[in-house]
Amino acid sequence: MNGLQLVSQVQVWARELGFSQIGVAGVDLSSAEAGLMAWLAQGFHGDMTYMAAHGLRRARPAELVPGTVSVITARMDYLPSGTPHDWQAVEFERLKRPGEGIVSVYARGRDYHKVLRARLQKLSDRVAGHLGPFGHRVFTDSAPVLEAELASRSGQGWRGKHTLVLNRDAGSMFFLGEIYVDVALPPSEPVLDHCGSCSACIDVCPTQAIVAPYRLDARRCISYLTIEHAGPIPLELRPLIGNRIYGCDDCQLACPWNKFAQRSALPDFDERAGLSGAQLVTLFAWSEEEFLRYTEGSPIRRIGHERWLRNVAVAMGNALRRGHDAMLVEALHRRFDDASELVREHIAWALEQ
Repeated sequence: MNGLQLVSQVQVWARELGFSQIGVAGVDLSSAEAGLMAWLAQGFHGDMTYMAAHGLRRARPAELVPGTVSVITARMDYLPSGTPHDWQAVEFERLKRPGEGIVSVYARGRDYHKVLRARLQKLSDRVAGHLGPFGHRVFTDSAPVLEAELASRSGQGWRGKHTLVLNRDAGSMFFLGEIYVDVALPPSEPVLDHCGSCSACIDVCPTQAIVAPYRLDARRCISYLTIEHAGPIPLELRPLIGNRIYGCDDCQLACPWNKFAQRSALPDFDERAGLSGAQLVTLFAWSEEEFLRYTEGSPIRRIGHERWLRNVAVAMGNALRRGHDAMLVEALHRRFDDASELVREHIAWALEQ
């Protein structure tokens, strides 16, 4: 079996494991190095110090994993199976309900890190069963890997102006994973950019985090602020967050290509009870024990109870900006003496609204 036949067989195995598409990229990402370093130099990575810590190793797969000569990329769609055809409009409507806490679509089910990692390892095992032992390492958004760059170079799609990867048949509602291998495989053909003159993602961003086409300032991004950022949320950005309590999908909701977003065949990404459509008052009342129970196996758990309360407090303050609500005020007062200074400060801000 030659390299092309092997890639074709890997695609078959991958589909059996729930992946939608497989691609192959080479390891020379040198043309991406200047852009990466410029982005870091501008401080657009914010508090994500790990982005800078590994420097150019992100753009040099063979340095990260010695012996790597090819990278297998994998796409896994994540829209829940029951997602309606007009889901983008439905999600935009939910943002207009100030008392409801909105969790990003990708985080409403099981932690994708666990799902993808396990299935990529199974895929690697199948390859090993055919080739015999081979050098490889699996990645799922968990190491210094330029995922979007590798995906765009391996035919998974093109980089949208919001910096996410877009696919003509699947929009951007998918996860990416990689297998670094020491087997030479023929690279996939890259896909042309199909954004054209569209600027929907740039125009819709609540905090104007997309500072230019293909350039994101994470420090203004609601996903960064509610997930990666550990400290106080900047005062000037709090009113712009609305009722988004974990992540933000606005740039994807506005993208015309996401009318083609695919539903996942896996039950892992179906919405969990308690995390979708819940009221802010209910979510803010969770004890740490309840938070851990409701978020078990979810990516939300990694931000911890303190940041969860911080995020919900901001959303409650924004709801109060829309009009007085005695239940919200009462719920905030019940935690007014919280042990966390971070939480107390955000509660005080919310009550001032």
